[in-house]
Amino acid sequence: MATPALSSSMEETVFESEQRMSRAEIAEYLRAVAESLDRGASITLSAGDQSVTMEPPAEPTFEVKAEHEGPQGAMTERSIEFELEWDESEEGESAEGGELTIE
Repeated sequence: MATPALSSSMEETVFESEQRMSRAEIAEYLRAVAESLDRGASITLSAGDQSVTMEPPAEPTFEVKAEHEGPQGAMTERSIEFELEWDESEEGESAEGGELTIE
């Protein structure tokens, strides 16, 4: 009998918040994150009784995605996703792909 393959990585969500906001409100949150990154400070995310503090390294991986989502033939939901990612046991991996520009 064959043994099912096990995934070598797992994911645990330690904080999640989703709510409708104005563009100005979203910009305030993004500015707060940018200022923390500029200062080399930790970033604390809080909502209700949830709170987590993360400490991005000097050079995390920065991922940007633009997606169209929904059922086939009716992909009407749009998203722009920004993600900082790092492995706490590794430092300084090189980035892949071309240089990012955001206008």
